Amino acid sequence: MKRTFRPALNALCGGALAFAAFGAHAAQTITIAMLNNPDMIELKKLSPAFEQANPDIKLNWVVLEENVLRQRATTDITTNSGQFDVMMIGTYETPQWGKRGWLAPMTNLPADYDLNDVVKTARDGLSNNGTLYALPFYVESSMTYYRKDLFAAKGLTMPDQPTYDQIAQFADKLTDKANGVYGICLRGKAGWGENMAYVTTVVNTFGGRWFDDKWHAQLDSPEWKKAVTFYVNLLKKDGPPGASSNGFNENLTLMSSGKCGMWIDATVAAGMLYNKQQSQISDKVGFAAAPTAATPNGSHWLWSWALAIPKSSKQPDAAKKFITWATSKGYIEMVAKDEGWASVPPGTRESTYARPEYQQAAPFASFVLKAIQTADPTHPTLKPVPYTGVQFVGIPEFQSFGTVVGQSIAGALAGQMGVDQALAAGQATANRAVQQAGYQK
Repeated sequence: MKRTFRPALNALCGGALAFAAFGAHAAQTITIAMLNNPDMIELKKLSPAFEQANPDIKLNWVVLEENVLRQRATTDITTNSGQFDVMMIGTYETPQWGKRGWLAPMTNLPADYDLNDVVKTARDGLSNNGTLYALPFYVESSMTYYRKDLFAAKGLTMPDQPTYDQIAQFADKLTDKANGVYGICLRGKAGWGENMAYVTTVVNTFGGRWFDDKWHAQLDSPEWKKAVTFYVNLLKKDGPPGASSNGFNENLTLMSSGKCGMWIDATVAAGMLYNKQQSQISDKVGFAAAPTAATPNGSHWLWSWALAIPKSSKQPDAAKKFITWATSKGYIEMVAKDEGWASVPPGTRESTYARPEYQQAAPFASFVLKAIQTADPTHPTLKPVPYTGVQFVGIPEFQSFGTVVGQSIAGALAGQMGVDQALAAGQATANRAVQQAGYQK
């Protein structure tokens, strides 16, 4: 009896010890809600290096299209469901969610992270009341890209600071539909951060604004009508077919495959367009400032895609370790080795812009940094406004009414309704939203 009992007891104790040892070394899994843009796909590709250096942390990726990511992240944070340990959000959400106590503050970062190296504009945009709530993965403004070879063939010269009238004239001359080349590509896909990010900058520079200083919607103003009519006519005449379905990624594909004479969009695309592995026009790309019309105010945006930790995360320490790695100087070096210096995440660190390798590989570097530093979310329009944000209105309700307005404008672009009808619907939606929220005085 004793002889048979002891081995059983030993086996039981050994199993318990083994289980305890396993429990001590069981990997924590952190779930990351991530955007499907090229820079983020590169992050996922390089992330095994993080897991090798941190064997106690496993990464679970949920990679989503922009509109879906925003929806999922907002649902998760507002319901406190804790689905995600890390989420990619931007300069719109971060200060608002931080203020509400929904995000973990980015304090006590490792000394070698060198927070002072992070571009001040980026830090300010991701802070509320002096507290940082996310670390920037990349920072962007907007700019004009164009095909130097097509401009030369037509005897055209792109000015450093084009006007929208000049852009329309160039687009007419560059369009060659028989050969599958369209004079201009622009965002048309509905979404507050898709078509409305771009359209709002057009409205701003045409002298318009979302709301007057008493929170009355202005979508039925002459400036909105002029700006949106210009945008719709330009794309209908000189844009690719199905433009109302094209967001950032679709236009990036069109431009890099040689289908667009010009493209006005995020400065982050420069690294992809100049990358020989990703772009058929890498040696033919020219760049200029985002176009202006009546005023330079709000003609180019400021945005950061950043990594934040929801308060509902069950693994905040592991999440923070990952975020600091993904936004570190060391990560930028890894991308440079893998993809070349032109393709490193831009706009985040002064040290990147000081690197001779970056300056040489990225002729757009100093231009982009200046665009980021001169975009002014506190004075986004010609006339006074009660909100901050160049390509968005910095209030929680904008996410909802901005998307509805985006759907109406995409409808006008697709020919389903007129511009007047789209703006009348948008005016009613925006006014209703701010009335219900108690903004109007």
